Amino acid sequence: MLDPDDTRQSDLRSGSSPWRADAGHPRGETLEADLRCDVAIIGGGITGAMLAEHLTARGRKVVLVDRERPGFGSTVASTAMLQWEIDQPLRRLSALYGFERAADIYRRSLRAVVGLRELVLDQQLRCAFHPRDTVYLAAGETGARELLDEHLLRERAGLPGSLLGHDLLLREFGFDRAAAIVSPGSAEADPLSLCHALLGVAAARGARLIRDEAVAFDGQGRSAMVQLGAGHTIEAGHVVLATGYVMPDCVRSDLHRIASSWALATQPQPAQALWPRRALVWEASTDYVYCRTTDDGGIVIGGEDEASDDADLRERLGPEKTEALLGKLAALVPAARLSLAHTWSGAFGQTGDGLPLIGRVPGQPRLLAAYGYGGNGITFSFLASRLLGALLEGREKAWFSDFAIDRPSPV
Repeated sequence: MLDPDDTRQSDLRSGSSPWRADAGHPRGETLEADLRCDVAIIGGGITGAMLAEHLTARGRKVVLVDRERPGFGSTVASTAMLQWEIDQPLRRLSALYGFERAADIYRRSLRAVVGLRELVLDQQLRCAFHPRDTVYLAAGETGARELLDEHLLRERAGLPGSLLGHDLLLREFGFDRAAAIVSPGSAEADPLSLCHALLGVAAARGARLIRDEAVAFDGQGRSAMVQLGAGHTIEAGHVVLATGYVMPDCVRSDLHRIASSWALATQPQPAQALWPRRALVWEASTDYVYCRTTDDGGIVIGGEDEASDDADLRERLGPEKTEALLGKLAALVPAARLSLAHTWSGAFGQTGDGLPLIGRVPGQPRLLAAYGYGGNGITFSFLASRLLGALLEGREKAWFSDFAIDRPSPV
């Protein structure tokens, strides 16, 4: 488990990803006195940025606190595949929670990507955002049969997508797998640019970005309090924790665990190595690899996850994991040139059911939290901003319990 007192951005990722914010990064101010606000957000990564944009759009007076550079922790290590398909397949989620509940969760994830696309267009956010199809590949000998079951459940839930057999998949995409589900409605982006663009919009509406460390929280009184390392105090109507994979001691969940993941980006590829529509590609397996392309025509591939949050181990395993990923890329895309542009790794949050942790912190009425774990981190960050925005306005819906921090483990 990552220690919130000792963990820094350098412990969350290593190497160099392709993401470079064109306009630099927002610079936080040093607080000169105590202050009061409607909502204090702790954490300046993509989740905190999404919350700051949404809450300022709703007229809230927002202060965002980060002890390091906004977006340069786990956000910059993201591959930013903005998928509505959840790490937990619909058939498995249905086995855990029943079909109707699982289908509703999937439809909300789809609407979250739609909402994010509308936000990017409405605010003209410069973040290399592109709508993309997804190609969900069969893995192993039983993969085609499992994909058929998944496809039929998705059809029943009203979700978009087509099932391609081996011959059609090979002809249309060049992937030599038994089958795949091809679905519209997902997207890709530069996660760092997206984070900084959202913070820029929030700052233009009056949000204050504070460079300091939040060392203590109290959400039990008539107002919430945040104690900063430099000595000043922020009094707020509510505090929202958006601290990424570093979970404070006051937030407890039986579903939460941290792993490590590795990724690489190639140099620009010849046209024949890039599959049609530059779809997002991932596998129907527990420890899947995933691929996307970059604006300059390179290929990003990631995976090779390990159940460890040890930064030193992650660093030592880097060369071995890079070679493994290059081998998987060569097998999946034989025409690809295996020339490296970037290699990196990062902490990767997971939950037992593949869903995020969003909502009130138990025992702390004025403390809320948003942890968008899994391969849908940014999608869940958008969903979190809307869910928490509703809670702050006194609107509660039954489906919020699907993501509650203290929901019981289904397994």
